Amino acid sequence: MYLNVKEKLSFRELIAVLVLFLFQLNPFTITAQPVKKGEDLYPLTILSYNLRFGELASLEQLAEYIKKENPDIVALQEVDVKTNRPAVPHQNGKDFITELGYHTGMLTAYAKTIDFSGGYYGIGILSKYPFIKTEKIMLPMIEGAKEQRAALITDIELPEGKCFTFISTHLDHSTSEVRQAQVKAINKALKKKRHPMIIAGDFNGRPDSPEIKEGMKKWKQACNPDYTIPADNPSAKIDYIFYKPSDRWKTVSSSTPSIDLSDHLPVKVEIELYR
Repeated sequence: MYLNVKEKLSFRELIAVLVLFLFQLNPFTITAQPVKKGEDLYPLTILSYNLRFGELASLEQLAEYIKKENPDIVALQEVDVKTNRPAVPHQNGKDFITELGYHTGMLTAYAKTIDFSGGYYGIGILSKYPFIKTEKIMLPMIEGAKEQRAALITDIELPEGKCFTFISTHLDHSTSEVRQAQVKAINKALKKKRHPMIIAGDFNGRPDSPEIKEGMKKWKQACNPDYTIPADNPSAKIDYIFYKPSDRWKTVSSSTPSIDLSDHLPVKVEIELYR
């Protein structure tokens, strides 16, 4: 039996009404699933620590402390490799960066800044995640600078292929003018980087100094304002962790742990990277 045109329209209208009724009962077919809180964030724990070349603690003590804090990435300053310092016989001949990596189970990157006492001295990074690129830039030495300084720039790959740039640095302690030039050189070297960035280290400048207040104004400070030196009676802050751009990172917590393994206190932050 064939339906006429009027009957066909009536049948379609009936189907439309039925579909609308069913949709109202169960609209799952076009309803987007809500994003669970935290699903779009990647958590990271960052530690920065000036080791004072191990003068005040054994390598094993430093490694145990790092393991206790359980960071994902560590920026290290004043890291000796196979030196023979008369005042620090318990550390003589040790490859600090390699042995810290071994004892903590972390990957290592290192940048030598100067030859010293039969070995060398510099900055390093420990990471739970692989380095896909490492680069050392030597920072400018202008009048008044005491020793060569550097920045160790790395690209680190997180699970799911997400990458970010992590920098460890140690600026000159002599004058603000030297540090301003060094901060400018670091910022220039990072201009072509497209990944979200974290820079951590001993900046040797206080929060109100030009090298921090102006030189780092495009960065957001992740760490708290607590003093970091001297470790036994802190009276100044010169150690920092910064990130940028600010809309790619979120600070969850920050602390300045009280520990007497160096003349500096470490700086620790828990942050999240927006995926």
